Amino acid sequence: MTGVQALEHKYPDKLPLPGQCAKMEFEYIRHGTTSLIGFFDVATGRMEMPYLNSTRTEEDFVEAVKALAGTDPQAPWTFICDGLNTHKSEALVRYVAEACALGVELGKKGKTGILKSMESRADFLHDPSHRIRFVYTPKHSSWMNQIEIWFGIINRKLLKRKSCLSIEELEASILRFIEQYNLTAHPFKWTYAGIPLVI
Repeated sequence: MTGVQALEHKYPDKLPLPGQCAKMEFEYIRHGTTSLIGFFDVATGRMEMPYLNSTRTEEDFVEAVKALAGTDPQAPWTFICDGLNTHKSEALVRYVAEACALGVELGKKGKTGILKSMESRADFLHDPSHRIRFVYTPKHSSWMNQIEIWFGIINRKLLKRKSCLSIEELEASILRFIEQYNLTAHPFKWTYAGIPLVI
């Protein structure tokens, strides 16, 4: 999940001249923000069911998860997320309990049971016996989540130099980019040599 600003460059870019680089205007007019909730399929390299909205609340995240899980309601789903509070919310616990037909007492948020704290909700959502489960990357380890690589790609290839006059134009550009990206998508060859750091 990431927020994206619709920025219009105040002046047009200057084209490169012989021996000089192109120059991009750094001043901009802000036309608002949109939130992109994306689901990156590590097996195919595709971005599935992108969800764009003006907010990024726990309800938005649950709606996006519902939409994706609804494409195959009996399949097992594993979502890899960071520790953001919306990824461990009361609404998400209630959805997983209902979708997996668990029939367990959830308790009361901030008081008792599964809903008592963010940690208890995360433990419930992480349970491998659930058909829909969430795996959380450790703190300061966003690099372990491959969607962060994908967010870097869209930033470099589309957003970095993009000038938008509206949020609608920005959202249409993002959806076109995802559609085009998915045509040639492939899994990332994500490796690390394992060379220890020398201190």
